[in-house]
Amino acid sequence: MDVIPLILIVEDDDTLRYVVVRQLRKLGYPAHYAVNGREALRMVKEHSYSLILMDIMMPAMDGFEATAQIRLFEQQQGQEHTPIIALTAYQDKARCAEAGMDDYLFKPVTMDELKKKLSEWLPLNGSESLPKALDKHDERADFL
Repeated sequence: MDVIPLILIVEDDDTLRYVVVRQLRKLGYPAHYAVNGREALRMVKEHSYSLILMDIMMPAMDGFEATAQIRLFEQQQGQEHTPIIALTAYQDKARCAEAGMDDYLFKPVTMDELKKKLSEWLPLNGSESLPKALDKHDERADFL
């Protein structure tokens, strides 16, 4: 039985979040979403995600701080490293890497760009060769 990767989208802009969620659905991936870094950190503590798409500039807690806090939580809990891909309009790759992000996508994200990036970090949907980290997913709720 195949396990479908669960993705967390962290984006404060309603329209951009809606577009990315729709793109993920068309690609066959379920997703949860958070509207700021603080909410994302709470959700990471409650769920197991295969990948996180993280906006940079958000209220309450920005993407850099949220990523640092997620990395600290993973370390403290002995959890596997969750890939975090920055969703950004800014081309500051070095700062993204310093914060613990693994990759980046520039906004606005096209379906082809998203599909390509996901294929680099996740098994293709329907693949039988899923990383061990995905086996622990037990919730596939779609919050939209």
